[in-house]
Amino acid sequence: FFVEIHFGIIKKGFGIKYFIKVYFYLKMKDSKKLFLLDAYALIYRAYFAFSKNPRINSKGINTSAVFGFTNTLIELIKKEKPTHIAVVFDTKHPTERHVEFPQYKAHREEMPEGLRLSLPYIDELLEGFNILKIFKDGYEADDVIGTIAKTAEKEGFQVFMMTPDKDFAQLVSENIFIYKPGNKWQPTTIMGVNEVLKKFQIKRIDQVIDFLGMTGDVADNIPGIVGVGEKTAQKFIKEYDSMEGLFANTNQLKGKIKDKVESSREIGMLSKKLVTIITNVPIQMNFSDMKINQKNSNKIRKLFEELEFRTLLKRVLPEHNHVKEIKVVNKEIKDQKINNQ
Repeated sequence: FFVEIHFGIIKKGFGIKYFIKVYFYLKMKDSKKLFLLDAYALIYRAYFAFSKNPRINSKGINTSAVFGFTNTLIELIKKEKPTHIAVVFDTKHPTERHVEFPQYKAHREEMPEGLRLSLPYIDELLEGFNILKIFKDGYEADDVIGTIAKTAEKEGFQVFMMTPDKDFAQLVSENIFIYKPGNKWQPTTIMGVNEVLKKFQIKRIDQVIDFLGMTGDVADNIPGIVGVGEKTAQKFIKEYDSMEGLFANTNQLKGKIKDKVESSREIGMLSKKLVTIITNVPIQMNFSDMKINQKNSNKIRKLFEELEFRTLLKRVLPEHNHVKEIKVVNKEIKDQKINNQ
């Protein structure tokens, strides 16, 4: 096909540069670009972005989370133009991690009421945008995203995992990226293989799991290896390649760190298991359901009017303003006719 194009271009007197442009245009045209959104990470982020000055409408509803999440969604679609998109949620059901390690995330505070009351509106928002909501009882959103990402890659997708969570670095590959949303202090960043290797100071992507297992995670209550921080973890991985390699060579360690590592063998391996994202969640996937579709204007209009998102309504449904202008003009014409009678 491209050979035929090439000959056609040559016959018409176009050069190789033009051929290259055509080639990349067609390649981009046929590319499949899937965005998987880590729902609660983004919703919490949106909610607390307004913690000092919450958005409360005239009905007393805290709209901070919905407003922030909506803005994120609009900007993402406008800027990145994904061909496919899905939003992935956690559920209340315990996971294998909770069963194996009851202390897992046990210290987490309850969801703020203002945020909890926002969730039905976010469901309505996704319905209005015709965006698929995905979840699986017994598994975290991380696992569902990991499973979809790895499957989508095999189906020829470029996958972007939209999340601020560093754990997703273990999933990055040639066609899977972390899309970390920016804020007023930092721009949006996209992390591929090279960026991950540089950030964690490792040689292979799978070593992200060893790094996270060694250092643990305070937010998730994962202990890691006692006394091992980022620098020490990087040193151990460089010298022993993995957590298993470290425990197999504790005879080379000296002093207190040797005692700490040896006493952490069991909890260290458990920590590594806890941070490992599952990529074979038993979930049915239909990528056609994730395609960007036409918005449901009526649902969006009804939701935005209820939440008093007037500016957002103008951005999302510019035709709404046009209809209002027509009504105003028609009313003015009608009034003028009455006055002239």
